[in-house]
Amino acid sequence: MIEKPPKIYRKNFSKAISILGDKDCREKIRAINNKYLYWDKVKYQIPSDKFSPIDLWTAVKISRNIDFKTLRFGNYSFSFSQTDYIQEILHEFDLYIGGNLGTQKLIPEQEKNKYLISSVMEEAIASSQMEGAVTTRKKAKEMLRKNDKPKSRSEQMIVNNYQTIQNMVEWKSQPLTLEMLLSIHKKITNNTLENKEDEGRFRNTNDIYVVNQVESEIVHTPPDYSEIPELMRQICDFYNNDQHDFFIHPVIKGIILHFIIGYVHPFVDGNGRTARSLFYCYLLSKGYWLTEYLSISRLIIRSKNQYESAYIHTENDENDLTYFIYYNLKTMDLAYQALRTYIQRKIDEKKQITNFQKIKFINARQAEILKWFYDEPDLLLTVKEAETRHYVSNQTARTDLQQLIRYGFVELIQLNKKKQAFARTVDFEQKLSKEISRKK
Repeated sequence: MIEKPPKIYRKNFSKAISILGDKDCREKIRAINNKYLYWDKVKYQIPSDKFSPIDLWTAVKISRNIDFKTLRFGNYSFSFSQTDYIQEILHEFDLYIGGNLGTQKLIPEQEKNKYLISSVMEEAIASSQMEGAVTTRKKAKEMLRKNDKPKSRSEQMIVNNYQTIQNMVEWKSQPLTLEMLLSIHKKITNNTLENKEDEGRFRNTNDIYVVNQVESEIVHTPPDYSEIPELMRQICDFYNNDQHDFFIHPVIKGIILHFIIGYVHPFVDGNGRTARSLFYCYLLSKGYWLTEYLSISRLIIRSKNQYESAYIHTENDENDLTYFIYYNLKTMDLAYQALRTYIQRKIDEKKQITNFQKIKFINARQAEILKWFYDEPDLLLTVKEAETRHYVSNQTARTDLQQLIRYGFVELIQLNKKKQAFARTVDFEQKLSKEISRKK
């Protein structure tokens, strides 16, 4: 169990003021706040032997309280502050995730649909894995690309997530209502809950707890189920209304929505997936178009303990949302950097396809298909998968593959009575080498 911070007593104030009055100590506190360290880290940052860990913690809390913004949902109060780091990273996001400075060059116009499909798949898979879906990325992506029917609860979770995220662009222009929220939940949980009646409805019991997956300890007890309708109405108002007592940056507001859904835990299951979907939808509605290309859950799943700790730190420390905000901003930044790396890798791969384009009767899509078969000798490619990967019509994908059969690069394999796939021929590499070296 994460250690709770000590209570602040007036007797610690005088020493805390001394810490705040010292220039070097102020720098120490600024560094603590920029990383938004929790008590378990702060207590080891004592600036001198004149002060105790509680003295330093008191000084840190005073410095944080000066800038606090407070929000209320029902009987629950939450606060957050904006550190130097938070303001700096928000500025970067305004430029590169929501603005046009540099972003238009980041993703080549002709490649946008392909990158979007890949990102949506990654997000759908990772978000489902966070909630217990058991499958590999490779198997899950193959299922989505081939449009295969899900064969297990895990696969159904991924398909649900994939379809829900695809609908975010359509939903982003609509105000959030209780009906829309329940509709999103129903879509996300379709055929994955023990009781089908729980799909698209709020929980009606209190036997729901948030449990630490490692220690199996109860780390959060959500509000009483009778409070849920009113709390969710207030959350919808918060989503739709930009007129608050103070300015809330859209990215921070999206993160707060993510947290509050998890805190209220309005559903029997699927709360995390619903919260992350609303986060995406809200940022898209505010013009942060590159969010659609970021697979944030893929990075969260790699730091699941930190994600859970950010929730617990917030609740343990008087509902200070800054812990959760800091973690999510950091993760968004990593997702943006990962996207840049991914796109550069794809651009480099496209340069490698040039060799295949030397074959004079091959179009650009077919050259890319040849590279897939070259990189993955055992690949079984369906028309649907080629259609999805290239974002073209079924007929175009089918024509591309049938022409490659005529050219002798691939052959048709009968998988069962109904299903067919394309595989590379036995002499694929020899024929490829011969055609590439042949003069135009």
